[in-house]
Amino acid sequence: MTVDTRAPALLPAHPAFATAKVLWVRHWNEHLFSFAIERPASFRFRSGEFVMIGLQGEGDKPLMRAYSVASPSWAEELEFLSIKVQDGPLTSKLQKIVPGDDIYLGKKSTGTLVADALLPGRRLFLLSTGTGLAPFLSVARDPEIYERFEQVIAVHSVRRVSDLAYHDELVGKLAEDPLIGEQAAAQFHYVPTVTREPFHTSGRIGELLENGKLFEGVAGDPVLHPETDRVMLCGSMDMIRDFAALLEGKGFKEGSNNAPGDFVIERAFVG
Repeated sequence: MTVDTRAPALLPAHPAFATAKVLWVRHWNEHLFSFAIERPASFRFRSGEFVMIGLQGEGDKPLMRAYSVASPSWAEELEFLSIKVQDGPLTSKLQKIVPGDDIYLGKKSTGTLVADALLPGRRLFLLSTGTGLAPFLSVARDPEIYERFEQVIAVHSVRRVSDLAYHDELVGKLAEDPLIGEQAAAQFHYVPTVTREPFHTSGRIGELLENGKLFEGVAGDPVLHPETDRVMLCGSMDMIRDFAALLEGKGFKEGSNNAPGDFVIERAFVG
């Protein structure tokens, strides 16, 4: 094991952002990693929301990007899932952080991938590609979700098996979680799928909907009903666009914080 002996990277105070310490970093593969930072005592958020985080940019200007919080609203730390872009303005630096480093954190969270933007229902489908899994890690670990819905189905589509971040925790139905372990054991379903390597489930999310694999082990009809099913979408713009159109064709209505509906997407990420 290589031990990092450099001094922690500290950031100057900024009037618009808080400064938080990096607690841990986990590299899943060469282009995907997770990390957690301290949670300021004053920071509040709803499970599924996003916040601005960043590092020092050119000169004195912080370089900030929107990241969904992967930890639930009750957690004492703030967890994030990120891609690595070697020439990316922020991620080229962010992927090199180590425990003890400073990171900038926005003082307020926001977003529509929250339970409040959905009408009551029986089944909640969390459909994600790539790092779009992040807000659903937050939602799926929130006790309130299991009070609102009888079943919670998290679907994660990636290109390679190594891209299935949090696979083992999700396969284990979040059994180690102190607050929702028992509820998740009975109500949580995890559907990982890989599109470019051999895996027990393959194909894009739309294909799983058509062939019924999306509903394996899930009680109820193997179709989506706007009367009983609620859907959250996060990931590639193509997936969100296509699935939103499919849902609207089935009679689902998009929801928002001001007008709850049958499905939600994060408009801030898709334009």
